[in-house]
Amino acid sequence: MATVSLQQDPAVLAARLTRAAKTAAASDLDALLITPGSDLRYLLGAGGESHERLTCLVLPADGRPALVVPKLEAPGYADVPLDDLGIDVVTWVDGQDSHGIVADLLGSPSRIALADAMPALHTLPLRGKLPGAEQVLASPVLRELRMRKDATELQALRDAGAAIDRVHARMAEFLKPGRTEAEVGADIGEAIIAEGHTEAAFIIVGSGSNGASPHHSVSDRVIERGDVVVIDIGGPIASGYNSDCTRTYAVGEPAGADVRETYAVLQAAQRAAVDAVRPGATAESIDAAAREPIAAAGFGENFVHRTGHGIGLDVHEEPYIVGGNDLVLEAGMAFSVEPGIYQQGKWGARIEDIVIVTEDGVESVNNQPHELVVLPA
Repeated sequence: MATVSLQQDPAVLAARLTRAAKTAAASDLDALLITPGSDLRYLLGAGGESHERLTCLVLPADGRPALVVPKLEAPGYADVPLDDLGIDVVTWVDGQDSHGIVADLLGSPSRIALADAMPALHTLPLRGKLPGAEQVLASPVLRELRMRKDATELQALRDAGAAIDRVHARMAEFLKPGRTEAEVGADIGEAIIAEGHTEAAFIIVGSGSNGASPHHSVSDRVIERGDVVVIDIGGPIASGYNSDCTRTYAVGEPAGADVRETYAVLQAAQRAAVDAVRPGATAESIDAAAREPIAAAGFGENFVHRTGHGIGLDVHEEPYIVGGNDLVLEAGMAFSVEPGIYQQGKWGARIEDIVIVTEDGVESVNNQPHELVVLPA
C-alpha cells in the first residue's frame, strides 16, 4: 500500500513532474520509469515498497504520465491527487503482463531511465519487453531536482534536526559505565521515536576502540569509565525527511591523555568546513576545508571517509561532499558535514551536523554542543 508523504500540494507536485519531464527531454530520454521508493515519494507524495507486483510511474518526456499499479494496491494511492496532476491510473490484476502494459504505454522508445532502486525482477522483464530501448539510471535526472530543496522540505529537515538534537540532549540518561553498547542503543532507539521520529533508521554506539570503526553499530562491549563514545543516530520524521547527527562523548574524564588535544583538532576542522559552506563554493572545497586542519595535525590518514552526504527523503543522497566533486553549491542544498579521526585499537571521534546552503551562507539544523561532552560517571 502507498504511504502518504509530506508534499500533497498538487501545484508543487505538478511542478516537480514538469521539471522532471523537461530534464528528461534535455537528457535525450524518452521517459522515466519510477517504482516505489524515495523518487516516487518525491514526485507523487506517496511511497510504499516495491514488491513482485509492479507499480510504476511512467513519466514520458513528452506526453501524459500514467501510474501502472496492481488493482489490489490502487486504494493506497487514493490520497494522491492524480486527477489534478493529469496522471492516468492503469490497474492490472494477477495473471496480466504488467511489464507489457508499461511497454505498450511507451511505444517504441530508444532511451529510458529507470529508478536506481528498481528491482532486477522488474528491470530485466522491462528490458525484454523493450529490447530496442537503452536503459540508464534515472538519478542523473532526479538528483538535479532533489538536491535543491524547497521551503517545505527545508523546514522538514529543520524539524528532523531538532528532533534528533532532543535525543542527544538526553544522552546522560543512557550512556553510563557498566552498560553495554546494545543496552544504550536500545534506549536511544526508544528516545528517537519518543522525540518525534517514526523509526530509528540507524544507531551507532561506538565505545572505546569500537569508536575507531566509522560504521560500527552496537555490540555487547561494556562501557567503562574514561571511554570515548561516538553516537551517530537518525531516522525519518512523519514527513519522510531524515535526521542524521553525530556527537562524541566521554564517560567521565577521558582515559587517554591525547583525547582532548586530538578532539580539539577535529572540532576546529568541522567548524572550518561548516564556515566554508556558501553558494558558489564547490563540494570538494568543503571536503578540503575539513581535511586540511586534520592533515596538518598529523591525522590525515585517520580521516577515512568523505566529509558529507546530501540528505532528504533518503539519509544518503546527492550532493556528496568529497574530493573530486566540483559541483557548485546552491541555496537550498542540504548535506552533512562530518569529519572524523579514528585511531585503530584506541578510540575514535566524529562531529556531524546537517547544514543548509542559504542565499548568503550556511544554516545548521543541529545545535547541540560541539565540544567533547563529558558525562557523569
